[in-house]
Amino acid sequence: MAYDEELAERIRELIVPGPELTERKMFGGLAFLIGGNMAVAASGQGGLLVRVDPEEGERLLGDAVQPMVMGGREMVGWLRVTTTDDDKVLREWVERGVAYARTLPPKKK
Repeated sequence: MAYDEELAERIRELIVPGPELTERKMFGGLAFLIGGNMAVAASGQGGLLVRVDPEEGERLLGDAVQPMVMGGREMVGWLRVTTTDDDKVLREWVERGVAYARTLPPKKK
């Protein structure tokens, strides 16, 4: 399944553009990277992938927020948000992912 292009556009509108922001197609979705670190992605499996502090991940789980699973393995520090229709909720998740990605050292080019 291809990623939701409408969701990708909504994410794009929420992230302040800058030289550290890049977009890259990855894992069937469209990822938004800050300094080379993935912050959020419009997932090819539906919904939003959000990078979070691994120590906070479990606390953030809920009905519409599950651990990201890749290749049958749970990815610590990554969450899948399945409800993205509410603009306020989407903004909060995008801001959370971007804020965490900004705490990470930039990837070398």
